[in-house]
Amino acid sequence: MKVRIIGGIWKRTLLPVIDRPGLRPTPDRVRETLFNWLGNRLDGWRCLDLYAGSGALGFEAASRGAARVVLIERDARIIESLRSVKERLTAESVELAQADAFAWVSQTTERFDLVLLDPPFGEGALDRIVPRLAGVLAPGAALYVESDAPVDIDTAPWTGLPGVRVHRADRAGLVHYHLLLMPAEPTGA
Repeated sequence: MKVRIIGGIWKRTLLPVIDRPGLRPTPDRVRETLFNWLGNRLDGWRCLDLYAGSGALGFEAASRGAARVVLIERDARIIESLRSVKERLTAESVELAQADAFAWVSQTTERFDLVLLDPPFGEGALDRIVPRLAGVLAPGAALYVESDAPVDIDTAPWTGLPGVRVHRADRAGLVHYHLLLMPAEPTGA
């Protein structure tokens, strides 16, 4: 199976998708919608793809001008595939880290303009990682979330992100996808 990059400098480039349990790449149509919502170009943005999988979201961000894209993936075989793609594209703005997303987010002090969050469904990963995101989201950052149910920002774990609001949301089959925005200034200070 392969997915393609939708836009930017690597438009139409095919990315391999390794057959792994729970790996479901974001469909082309959903990625196209997301990047339309974001304005198509991400020039200078710092992006974090916490559950990289196929790398489709992260490489799409890099293709559209992101200055720095960090792809986090714990599976060694998937990291090797991502490394191969990075080398083939000479994607200098892309950094790979073989790590558990929760552990990585808990240790970093870096802030990002866009966080891409497409964790495995049914494992509680979303509920576990969301409270840790406040430390990596820059003021005014965008947060993209895929889940098996609509996001309700008035319930835990979302209440741990003060001022977050749902900017856009839609559904494709069984996947709900959302673009959330953080306030430009900290709230509750």
